[in-house]
Amino acid sequence: MDIWHIIVLAVIQGLTEFLPISSSAHLIFLHQLMEWEEQRLAYDVAVHVGSLFAVLMYFRKDLKPLFESWLQSIKTKQLTPESRLVWGVGIGTIPVGLVGLAIKGAGLEKTLELPLIIATTMIVFGLLLWWADVIGKRERDEYSLTWKDILLIGVAQALALIPGTSRSGITITAALLLGLSRKAAARFSFLLAIPTIILAGGIETLSLMNQEAPVNWYALGLAVVFSALSAYLCIRVFISLLDRIGMLPFVVYRVGLGIVLKDKGKYFVFFTL
Repeated sequence: MDIWHIIVLAVIQGLTEFLPISSSAHLIFLHQLMEWEEQRLAYDVAVHVGSLFAVLMYFRKDLKPLFESWLQSIKTKQLTPESRLVWGVGIGTIPVGLVGLAIKGAGLEKTLELPLIIATTMIVFGLLLWWADVIGKRERDEYSLTWKDILLIGVAQALALIPGTSRSGITITAALLLGLSRKAAARFSFLLAIPTIILAGGIETLSLMNQEAPVNWYALGLAVVFSALSAYLCIRVFISLLDRIGMLPFVVYRVGLGIVLKDKGKYFVFFTL
């Protein structure tokens, strides 16, 4: 892969990680298109690191008081809205961790990457996102989430292990159905991404350490930088425009990826930019 291919892939991943359009679906397709399978694991680690940097930078002013409140709750055993939110992020990560380990243990990762599955999840969960945006009351913020609400969103996040579902898309969908505002749904989804990305990146890093193939560290460094920059810009723009544009543009895009497709035997191959 030359430098421009690496940069393009990193930017696409950074943009799709936090938009409700499924980064995994785009990366699977692009890896197959570019025939870069031998570097795929290392590349996935790099873009996860970049995405993590982006979300930590965006929430840097919020994370310190949240973390301090969480530490205080351990000492006092008293919950504030801030410490409760941090505990909620941790609890909401448990389902995706358990399901992810189960999928990896059963060796189902490649099975879930079938083009038919990706095309179907892009359309079905895209339409579900639109429905949630239409019927959602949008009256609550992320601090009002109950433990039951958090667990439901966490279970929904586990569905994102199926490529094409979109981690941000399904968690925002669940939050909207629970009555959160668009911005509150997006903020909680992005906070929930922090431990999820750490977990996924950690598992991939362990696999990478056991990999015998040589790794192009310069290329991976570029992937980290450009995925971080594009993801940070994406988060800023997405949240600032969310109330004005709603979810419809992303739904149209998702459905378009599922409809504008080619036949490849009995499976579907989705179209990407």
